Parts: sequence; C-alpha cells; structure tokens
Amino acid sequence: MAAIEAAPETVSLSPATGAIIGVSALNTALDLTRAVARAREAQPAWAEARVDLRADHLRRVTDFIVEHAEDLAAVISVDNGKTRVDALATEVLPAVMAGRYYAQKARSFLRPRRLGAGGLLLANKRSRLWRVPYGVIGIISPWNYPFAIPFSEVVMGLLAGNAVVLKTATETQAVGRFLEKCFSSAELPAGVFSYVNLPGRVAGEAMLEAEVDKLFFTGSVAVGKKLMAKAAETLTPVSLELGGNDAMIVLEDADLARAAAGALWAGFSNCGQSCGGVERIYVWREVYDAFLAELKPRVERLRVGPDENFDVDLGAMTTSRQMETVRRHIDEALTQGAKIFAQSAAPGGDGNFLPATVLTGVTHDMAIMREETFGPVIGVMAVADEDEAVALANDSPLGLTGSVWSRDRRRAEAVGRRIRAGAITINDHLMSHGLPATPWGGFKESGLGRTHGALGFDEMTEPQVIVHDALPGVKKNLWWHPYSKRVYQGLLGALQGFYGHGLGRRLGGLLRAARIMGRIFRK
Repeated sequence: MAAIEAAPETVSLSPATGAIIGVSALNTALDLTRAVARAREAQPAWAEARVDLRADHLRRVTDFIVEHAEDLAAVISVDNGKTRVDALATEVLPAVMAGRYYAQKARSFLRPRRLGAGGLLLANKRSRLWRVPYGVIGIISPWNYPFAIPFSEVVMGLLAGNAVVLKTATETQAVGRFLEKCFSSAELPAGVFSYVNLPGRVAGEAMLEAEVDKLFFTGSVAVGKKLMAKAAETLTPVSLELGGNDAMIVLEDADLARAAAGALWAGFSNCGQSCGGVERIYVWREVYDAFLAELKPRVERLRVGPDENFDVDLGAMTTSRQMETVRRHIDEALTQGAKIFAQSAAPGGDGNFLPATVLTGVTHDMAIMREETFGPVIGVMAVADEDEAVALANDSPLGLTGSVWSRDRRRAEAVGRRIRAGAITINDHLMSHGLPATPWGGFKESGLGRTHGALGFDEMTEPQVIVHDALPGVKKNLWWHPYSKRVYQGLLGALQGFYGHGLGRRLGGLLRAARIMGRIFRK
C-alpha cells in the first residue's frame, strides 16, 4: 500500500525557546489564483451592500478581539517574541481602535463630494466625485507587527467594498491564523475575505500574476522595488511601506528626562524591530552629556528575556537572520571607532535574545547610521545647531518618521517640517501608527502611498467623477461644430472677458462672447 504523503505546512517556532507552537497549511500559487477568482465573483455584491451593513460585519471582528484580547496578546508574544505588554499596547489595542474608527467613518469617507465650478465660463457644469472600490485587494504583511499592520488594511479594504486576499509573514503564521479566525467571526459572504499562506519569495509575484486589482506590501526596499517593477507590466497600482531609519532630534531646551524615556521606548520596544522606531539620535552639544546621563541608567535597567510573568521589558527577536544583521552593524561600527556607551544584560541560551545597546562615537560613514538596522541598538551623535541636525536626519535614503524634542512646540514643529519623512512627532515617537485618523507612510525609499486615516482609506478606492450639465435646454457646448470665424471670435472674447486685463478689453471680450451664447440652445 502506497504511503500517504503529508500535506505541506509551515511550522511555527517560538523565537524565545525554539519550541513548536503550531502549524499552518501551505498554499500554492494555484490556490491563490482560485482565491482571487472567488473574490472577484463575490466582490460586486459586497460592494453593492450598504456601507452600514459592511460596517456591522466588521464591528463583529472588533468585538471578537475584545473578548479574546489576552489570548491574542499571548499568541503574538509567543510567535513574534515581543512581550505581552508590547503586544497588547501596540497591536491589540490599536487594532480595536482602528476597527471601530473605520467602521464609524466609512460612510463619510465614501460619501460622494460635490466639486465647485472652475470658473464662470463653465458654471453650468456640475461635478461630483465618487469613490469606487478597486475590486480585489491583495495584502502582504510583515512579521514585526504581524497583527496590527494587516488588520487595518484588511478592515479598510473590506469597508470600502473590496474583496481582500491576505498573505501574512511565514515567520508569524500563528498570529496570521488567529487573524484569520478574527475575520471569520465577521460572518462575511463567501469569497469576500481569503487567507493564504505562501512563501514570501513567491507571494508578491503570485499576487500580481493572479491579477489582483491593487497590491499592498509592507517589507524590505529591495522586495518592494521588485514588486513595483513587476506591477508595471500590467500597471497594477501598488502601495508600499518599506521601512525606515528614523531620526530623533533633541533640542537644547528639551525635557531631557522625557526625551530619554521616549528614546528608550521608541528605540527598544519590540526589540527595535519597528520600521518607525528610533535608530539614531542627534542631540544639541550643550546638553549631549546630560541627555546621555539620563539615558544610560534607563538602558542598563532594561530586562531582557522570555515573557513568563510580565517581568521583562524586551522579549526575543523574531528571527535569527535579523539578529545577524544587528550584530554585523554593531561590529562594523565598533571596528570603525564607535563605542558601547550603555548596554542592558541579556540572557544566554538558545533564544533570540540581544541586549539593548547605545553607541556613541558614531558617524555617517557607518551602516548603523545610514541603513535600517531593525534591532535593539541606537546611535547617538552631538550636533551644533538645527541645520546640522536636519542635514544629518535627512542623510538617509529612507524617510518614514522622525521626531523633535523641545519645550517650544512651535520651534519643534518648524524643525520637524524640515525633516524629509512622512510622519513627524513632537516630544514623542513610534506612536502615530496607532492613531487611526493619522495617515501612515514615508518619503523617499520608505515607500509609496499611505495607509490609515482618510488618506489611507482613499488608497482602497479609485476616484470617479460624474459631470452633469445643470442648465436646462442646452443643445450643445459653445465649442461644438460647426466652426466659423464668429465662433472663434466669440471664444476669444470669452478668454479676454474672463481672464484679460483692463476694463475696456474685458467688457469688449464679454460682448463678443455674448454674441455666440445663443448657439448652445440651437440644434
């Protein structure tokens, strides 16, 4: 009797212990194509449903999350490695806030908007802008915030009237499957939401070859560029969030205790695996030593290890591959003259644990200050003034977020507006992603498009304008056939009458235009 071959699957391992925590069936490109086909069949009826009905379905999801919040936080923690406090504060709670916000705002976001006339000459034309769903949205999400990042995109896509096909990161499939369970609780029509588990190396191209109508991708710059090139073949629109190397600027009048506490959290929560986290800090020279004095004991008190009794501040890094990137960046910086100024303890053993590290003596010749390290390490530099701070903050191909710390909020905002990044926070950092009304996205190689807020919701739809003629009895426009010199002179008169200079010239032009106005009522 022939042996029965086991179905392929992804085995989820705890980054803290290496223990198996679950399995997830592995799909094929054909499975994805079929999911997209089912989605395309189901989407028109879903788009025709009342917005309030769609919102009612999605509210069930947030209700489910609230009821299972502790279970979800535990799954995120054990699968991704972050602490349960991190999971609850930065993923579970923001997801519920976002779900409720978008369900409440969907009707107003999708409401058709009247557009004003462009001028008196065409005042009889009335335009209205509608938002039309793309059809089938493909979403590829990362492992660093495996629940919160895809959640908002799925919710917005569905509320906008799209069908959604979601592929979450291979490294955090346990979270992905919990996310699938959450959306199952919405009791959506068959085919409107589908979950697939594909290897990351093939997922993007497979989505595009399956002919999704728009692709949302969060991941590396290199993969984002490849997907954009592939999407260009069919002019499939893409939204890309590709990471950051975010700068924090500390002015001489900053509250240094608050700034140090903010740097600690924004630099080291989720083990620094936050594309919008602090990676480099520029501090006014006159307060540089005082700032470091505030930062050092805070870093050294950080507790790193497995989250067993809520008594750790940093958990495990998600992948050993990312640990090697962090180690390489630190080693290269030390070789080039950087110094370890402060460091936490870290447990030994086989878990993916790294200490929180602050480097001084860093320069922009070092990869750690110019590239995305994505780990628990921060470089700190002294600067002379605003111009130097802004120049260094902008000396990166990435521009996702940044922050400015000062007691003078007006001055801080002026400095922040000079930073080439998509989101700037004042006296805070790594939190705007949790504001559902605030758009998320970056400049330069940090990506294209926005998620979250009204701008993010607009990314889920295409604008369609409907133009009416509001003047009764009109048979044709002024510029329609047949042509004649009289028509030419009348149109020229309209140009001069409405937009020319000098009272006499304008009155003469309007008179010539008036002579041909009657033609719009003649057949």
